[in-house]
Amino acid sequence: MSLAISRELSKRIKLPQYNSIDDAVDLIKKSKHIIVLTGAGISTSLGIPDFRSKDTGLYSKLTHLGLNDPQEVFDIRIFKEDPSIFYSVARDILPSTDRFTPTHAFIHLLQQKGKLLTNYSQNIDNIEAVAGILPEKLIQCHGSFATASCVECKYQVNGETIFPDIKAGRIPKCDQCIAKLRAPAAMKRKRSQNGQDKKRRRFDTDADSSEEDDYDDSPKVGVMKPDITFFGEALPDRFSERLTNHDKNLVDLVIVIGTSLKVAPVSEVVPYLPAHIPQMYISRTPVSHVNFDVDMLGDCDVVVAELCRRAGWDLNHEMVPEDQKVEIKLQDGFTSRHLFTAIKN
Repeated sequence: MSLAISRELSKRIKLPQYNSIDDAVDLIKKSKHIIVLTGAGISTSLGIPDFRSKDTGLYSKLTHLGLNDPQEVFDIRIFKEDPSIFYSVARDILPSTDRFTPTHAFIHLLQQKGKLLTNYSQNIDNIEAVAGILPEKLIQCHGSFATASCVECKYQVNGETIFPDIKAGRIPKCDQCIAKLRAPAAMKRKRSQNGQDKKRRRFDTDADSSEEDDYDDSPKVGVMKPDITFFGEALPDRFSERLTNHDKNLVDLVIVIGTSLKVAPVSEVVPYLPAHIPQMYISRTPVSHVNFDVDMLGDCDVVVAELCRRAGWDLNHEMVPEDQKVEIKLQDGFTSRHLFTAIKN
């Protein structure tokens, strides 16, 4: 109770001068160092599930795994004990598209206009890179599927290397570990071979392949793990270094899109930044533990497209109808919470 009271009292106080959609548009147009913090909500329009939605989120579909908490599917301790638990659901979150959403395009547009300071993404789908967000402008707070590493020897490969195994429901194994096991065995066979052994092998064509296949199941062979940050693992050093030593003193606007801000430490980014810097929120549902200056509730793609239209910016995205009309209402009882709805023709 005392902790809850302390957090409530320490909440940032909303800046009273920012309330309307016009205020939000003006802030975006005049700001030069914008931090954009994004979550799973910016990718759902591509069919990629978020994690916490009650009926459609990934966690709602994991009851069959018998976990105490569905988040345990991303627990590093459990992964090391039984990687099959993670790989039984990995195909459902595997990025398999070269497309990006209007919201990704909006962030890229901020970059093109020289306004993007940093995009802090909680997503692991690597779609920001597909959309053209530069590596120096992107912090993938929870890692991504872009690369994968062996949990034993740390050998790293391009993430797409293990995609076939994931799609086939197999646990990907480390080629380097397998090669290290095969090398001494191959040398031993070479030294021990004699004429009689060679004669036997001439009629046993499957001998070598079956022996080599055995190495894949050896306990000495490491499991490949996508370089996403599991619970129990530290976030990349670049996350705290960029936030503390670079962005905190430069930021002039914060835009949070498509995240409920429930997972620490990323959830602490917003309250960590200077309280006098304007903050706005774009998502389907509001949050109660952060006081944003302007809340814009609705489909992220619809909201950013309308903001761009009002700013006079050409978003140019196939998923945004040219004649899209958007209805905006002020939510009852609020002065700065707006509801966005695309009107179907």
